[in-house]
Amino acid sequence: MKILHISSAKTFGGGERHLVDLCRELSRRGHEVHVVLRPSNQWQSKLDFLPPENIFHSSIRNAFGIFSAKRIARYVRERGIEVVHAHTGRDYIPASLVCRMSKGVKFVLTRHVLFPLKPFNRVALRNLSKAIAVSGAVARNLRDIFPVEKIACIPNGIAAPDADPATRLRNREEFRFFHEIPFDAPVVGTIGELKPLKGQRDFVLAANELAGANPDVRFIVVGSDNSATGEFRRELKRLVKVFGIEDRFLFLDWVEDLSPLFAALDVFVSPSHSESFGLAILEAMACGVPIVATETEGAKELLGRRSGGLIVPVGEPLKLAEAIRELIGNPEKRNALAESARASALENFSLTAMVDATEAVYQSP
Repeated sequence: MKILHISSAKTFGGGERHLVDLCRELSRRGHEVHVVLRPSNQWQSKLDFLPPENIFHSSIRNAFGIFSAKRIARYVRERGIEVVHAHTGRDYIPASLVCRMSKGVKFVLTRHVLFPLKPFNRVALRNLSKAIAVSGAVARNLRDIFPVEKIACIPNGIAAPDADPATRLRNREEFRFFHEIPFDAPVVGTIGELKPLKGQRDFVLAANELAGANPDVRFIVVGSDNSATGEFRRELKRLVKVFGIEDRFLFLDWVEDLSPLFAALDVFVSPSHSESFGLAILEAMACGVPIVATETEGAKELLGRRSGGLIVPVGEPLKLAEAIRELIGNPEKRNALAESARASALENFSLTAMVDATEAVYQSP
């Protein structure tokens, strides 16, 4: 099939990781994949497996980008595109218009977030073939806008990481050596875009609670502050400095290959205030890292099928610290949770299953 994905996202996050994984696997299966990106995007290099001529730049400035829709529709007709798949809320209406201007083209969207769609989308997106929800919670929200038969719940999936113990040990030692972290120190980390909704402030507060009674523990925060000012990142670093635990903290903007990081962690923490799915949680599960997560919809869906981690209330750093302390002090429990989490990830959230289900959506009448 000839499939066009549309994403006007400027920066790289969980939704964009989903799109890249989907495009790579669809290409591997023989589909002709095209992608529309905004000219100022910062992540096109992650699609380097696609021919350059299959990347089209168009500025979708808002949800009513008629001019952009006309340009994209011309691209669709010239290349015989069969499916247009939109991935961010701003892109839904322009993608709908593209399909209206291009006879016989199927319109699919993926909803990656829990924020509800505006009621006018019931009318504006009437030509929708299928809305893909990345979790059950997202699917329930979409029922306010679309008929249930137009909604498909397809959880994010990831490829199984290398499970070789020797490789994992080498990655663990190399990561710690490079960042000057003692090999025997407990390491606790979190991953996500730096913004209040992701809960990194609570992570720092919890770290301060842990630091006194656990003098050896180290903390890692991975993520970029994509705001215009970068103020939240500076706030987090100021807080760490005020607490006097700068020598215990490592801040990393981003990590291309997460395998060494996960190998180096003893506990992964998701302190988010809201998660529609929680791709970082799933990656930690697949890598066999025990998890402490706040009680978001995504965490409950991922960790609820099998006991793969500890869940604490949202916005309570003391409870977060207690759960982390429990795992740091109990290697047997950590190992049990890690094994359970990995088994659940591989059984329920494989990349193969995600792409199989997405292909079925494309091929359905």
